[in-house]
Amino acid sequence: MKKDILEKCNLCYKNCLVNRYKEVGFCKQTADIKIAKAVLTYFEEPCISNEKGSGTIFFSGCNLGCVFCQNEKISHDNFGITITPNRLAEIMLNLQKQGAININLVTPTPHVIGIIEALKIAKQKGLIIPIIYNTSSYENIETIKLLNGLVDVYLPDLKYYDELYAKKYSKAPRYFLVATKNIQEMLNQVGPVEFTSDGNILKGVIVRHLMLPTLKEDTKKIITYLYNTYHDSIYISIMNQYTVIKKLKYEELNHKIKIRDYNEIIDFMVNLGIKNAYCQLDNTSSKIYIPEFDLEGV
Repeated sequence: MKKDILEKCNLCYKNCLVNRYKEVGFCKQTADIKIAKAVLTYFEEPCISNEKGSGTIFFSGCNLGCVFCQNEKISHDNFGITITPNRLAEIMLNLQKQGAININLVTPTPHVIGIIEALKIAKQKGLIIPIIYNTSSYENIETIKLLNGLVDVYLPDLKYYDELYAKKYSKAPRYFLVATKNIQEMLNQVGPVEFTSDGNILKGVIVRHLMLPTLKEDTKKIITYLYNTYHDSIYISIMNQYTVIKKLKYEELNHKIKIRDYNEIIDFMVNLGIKNAYCQLDNTSSKIYIPEFDLEGV
C-alpha cells in the first residue's frame, strides 16, 4: 500500500498524483529520501534543544511555496543528497550517540514513506529518544495517520488564518482548514505535552507560528483559535525571527517584525490567559540562525 502512495502521490494537500518513481511533483522529490544536513541544533524551543541539543535532520524539498522561505536552498533549490532508509536509520542512531535528546525531522512531508521505514529500522536497533515531526501542516490527514505510534512530538506550523495570505505568500489554498484538521489528529495521537524532570519534551504538540510583517491581526486570530480550541492541551510558540533573505516583490515582507507589534502579541496572549507558550528575545531576526546546508552529518 505504501508503495502505491508514491506511485500516485497524495501525501500532501497538493495531491499531485504523480508517480514519484518516474517523475516529481510540486515538492520536486523522487521516491528517494533526500537530506541536506543532520546535526545537533541548539536554537529550538528550550524543551526541544535544552543544553544537549536536538538531533535535527533537514530534508530536501517542500510542499509549500513560501516566498519568504529562510531555508530556500533546500526547500526551493532542492539541495541535498539521496540516501536509503537504512542510512537514515544510521544517522538517527548516530545523533542519539552524540547526545541528542530527540530526533527532529524538519520538512519531512515529501519523505514520510521512507522516514517510516527508517524509524522502524532505527527503533529495532536501539533508537529510544523521542521523535519530533516538524512540519508545515499541509499534509493530507491520512499521511499524519500513517505516523501514529512512531512520532512522539508533533511540531506543526499554523502559518495563516486568512486564506488570502496563504495563497499569496505560500501557494497553499485552504491552508487553515487543512492544517487545523491535522493538528487535531496530532493531538489525538500523542495527547497533552509531557516533560522529563530536566524539562525535555517527551510527547505532545507544540504549534509554531512565525509572525509576518503587517499580519498582526492574523496572528491574533490564530492565537485565539488555538487557545479556544485546545486551552492548555498544547503549547503555542510565537516566533519573531522572520528574516529578510532577499528583496521580495511584496514590499510589505521586506521588513523585520516591529518589536512593539511582537510585544503587543505577547500581551494579547497573557490577557487571553495563555500559560503554555514560548516567546523569543528581540534579536532573533538574523541570518546567523539560518543553518548552512553543507551535507554535514549526511
